[in-house]
Amino acid sequence: MWLFLAFLAVPVVEIALFIQVGGAIGLWPTLAIVILTAVLGAWLVRTQGRLAMNDLRRSFSELDDPTEPLAHGAMILVAGALLLTPGFFTDAVGFALLMPPVRVAVLAYLRKRVHVTRFEMGRDAPRPPHDPGIIDGEYHEVDPTKRPTHKPSGWTTRH
Repeated sequence: MWLFLAFLAVPVVEIALFIQVGGAIGLWPTLAIVILTAVLGAWLVRTQGRLAMNDLRRSFSELDDPTEPLAHGAMILVAGALLLTPGFFTDAVGFALLMPPVRVAVLAYLRKRVHVTRFEMGRDAPRPPHDPGIIDGEYHEVDPTKRPTHKPSGWTTRH
């Protein structure tokens, strides 16, 4: 229900802001601001995204918990989508999400609300109990163009 209200309220807020800002400064300056925030936002998302990817790579290489770098990357992705959406309210939320202290606060809020039951990573992490219905095995691919070098055993027939 809250998602429906957000999809209803955000465009109404954006239209109201466009009318207010456009009436105060005019059409062309308003459009210039929208284009400028999209360009600036794309550049900021690119630089922040690069930093987040480096943190994620570092956490994988050191076998650390990647939850925080993944969450920061997801918030940067959402910020990019908001900044590319024309509007002042979405730009404000997008720019806020690009600030690391805001992302840390959002992550702290989400950690209080989301409970992860288990996360382990690495070679020494315990494996789930063995399921007797699963059979481990190895395989190698056989090139179908190669012909066998011996006669069929009689157990199979060719048609």
